[in-house]
Amino acid sequence: MLGIIGLLIAILILAVLAYKGVGALPLTIVAGMVVILTNGMGIWESFSEFYMTGYLNFFKNYFFIFAASSLYAKLMEESGAAIAIGYKFVDWFGSKRAVLIVYLITVVLTYGGISLFVAIFAVTPIIMVLFKEADIPRRLAIGAFVAGSATVSMTAMPGTPALTNVIPTRFLGTSITAAPTLGIVATIMMSVMILVYLKWEEGRLRKLGEHFSYIPGTDHTMYEVDRTTLPSATMSFIPLVIVVGMIIGLKGVIPTATALIVLAMLTASAVALAFFWNRIKDKKTTINTGLGGAIGAIAGPCAVVAFGTLVQKSPAFIDVVAWINSFQMNPYWTGTLATAIISGVTGSSSGGVTITLQTFAEQFKASGANLPILHRLISIAAGSLDSLPHSSGLFIMFSWLGLTHKEGYRFVGVVSVIVPLITFVILTTAVIAMGL
Repeated sequence: MLGIIGLLIAILILAVLAYKGVGALPLTIVAGMVVILTNGMGIWESFSEFYMTGYLNFFKNYFFIFAASSLYAKLMEESGAAIAIGYKFVDWFGSKRAVLIVYLITVVLTYGGISLFVAIFAVTPIIMVLFKEADIPRRLAIGAFVAGSATVSMTAMPGTPALTNVIPTRFLGTSITAAPTLGIVATIMMSVMILVYLKWEEGRLRKLGEHFSYIPGTDHTMYEVDRTTLPSATMSFIPLVIVVGMIIGLKGVIPTATALIVLAMLTASAVALAFFWNRIKDKKTTINTGLGGAIGAIAGPCAVVAFGTLVQKSPAFIDVVAWINSFQMNPYWTGTLATAIISGVTGSSSGGVTITLQTFAEQFKASGANLPILHRLISIAAGSLDSLPHSSGLFIMFSWLGLTHKEGYRFVGVVSVIVPLITFVILTTAVIAMGL
């Protein structure tokens, strides 16, 4: 019982301190110490073996995805291609639909291969231009961005290269396009709920008299772009098309999903560099900064996965697993609920999926469940409680937009916790009811 209480206290510490702006590394160390002490675990062994094993394994397995994604994002940013894509969306939808445009752009970029941890760098200039023109409070931008990066393009859309969709392929033997119809239904459900909510929030903030403001301490001129100086929108879209096309077209040809994603993004990066060679003034610095950005981006996720690995070795976690199994639920419910709960504990969707499948994968395979459907449901469930305040990715996003959790978490909580939660519960119920 003491171990369970300690685990709950650790999660509370993660959430509260994250809300107050404490970083992922100190957060997980403090919370990890609480778990260790209340579970009677050895301090040095827990950190040097369990914590570091989780940290290094995640780094080893996914560093090249982060590196390729970071390089790709930097090239698209420096060349002006990301902003060119943004303005093309303005042409299509109009400047008054700034929230919708940011949502769609972010979905396109992240589905096209840019990690949500680094997409914020490419999307911020677009947010500043669009939100200023529409006079929408900057704090609502975190809702639109997280909705576009951490919901449908991370978990539901078939073929997405996000880790939350890639990891199940390693454990279940499925593909990243698993259960495409179910994924499309989930995408539509979440998109409708998200956009209705954000539109309502936009109206509410206007009535409160809130207006747009630039990020404190930034040079405003960097966001004042002359469209005539931007590259062709058609050329700008080509690298994205290459990423998506390679992921879909070479599925099964390249041995692993991780290798396929890295190859696709490196190819697209090479194409972007070739297309925009004359537009990227300091190529060496751009490449160095792009690849180097992976270190900062992956550090937070590594830390939360490390904490999750430490938790996984605790007696309390074993009790939690036994508790979940004691209900003898349908494997779809076991998979989704376990994933959501563990993602909430770790503050990471990829961490939640990894730990859940490390624990239950063989059980799921033996259950006779439809593994592609289970893959899709687990991915969607992972994208719910993972976005509690201590989620590592939120620290990057809030900081880059000059916001605090207090200013913007309200929007994140609805679009990235409540909406996915409703979605996976409804779809899991429907799948079981239909006998799929």
